[in-house]
Amino acid sequence: MVPRHHTSASEDPFIRAVPLLACAMTAGAVLLIGGGRDERPPQPPPSRALSTSAVPTRPEVRSLPPADPVRLRIDAIGVNAPMTRVGLDATGALRTPPSDKPGFAGWYGDGPTPGSAGTAIAAGHVDTPTGSPGVFYDLGALTEGATIEISRADRRTAVFVVRAVELYDRQEFPSKKVYGSSGRPELRLITCGGGYTKSTGYLGNVVVYATLTAVT
Repeated sequence: MVPRHHTSASEDPFIRAVPLLACAMTAGAVLLIGGGRDERPPQPPPSRALSTSAVPTRPEVRSLPPADPVRLRIDAIGVNAPMTRVGLDATGALRTPPSDKPGFAGWYGDGPTPGSAGTAIAAGHVDTPTGSPGVFYDLGALTEGATIEISRADRRTAVFVVRAVELYDRQEFPSKKVYGSSGRPELRLITCGGGYTKSTGYLGNVVVYATLTAVT
């Protein structure tokens, strides 16, 4: 089960079942630039973390009926990516697209579709085992007010506006806050982030919170 319209976050089994994004596939992936300099993907500093209690900057719009998402665009960070369905792994963590598709964004196929009522979830790699950038490498650089567009199979485009970007340690991942449904059509984008070790990979997740503000 997944978040539904007016479902209480504390009662939703999906929230209990999906504690964080599975980041094991990126273990060992650190970009090497020029003369051997290590470069980490952008992260939202704690001092700049945005409050999810903020009122959306644009009027809300009526939710759409379900339809599969096919492409995600985020002009602010140069993302224009096909989307593929993903599910949960054996531990109940949210999968990312296959490692041979680092340019794809994965949407949680057992949850709401982007633009429909509830919280839609999309995940993507921050980098790859070979050290090249993934689709969400720059996700942590997004700021409040940025626009996210998702084209759907019904030929409608759901337009979301970012209202928060936050970084969480995996041991303190706020599942209710991230996955809980307000009843509005909302979107969460998730990738790996935070500290990094060669033995465990990334130690946290970057989460973008966005609200539907237009349909084209």
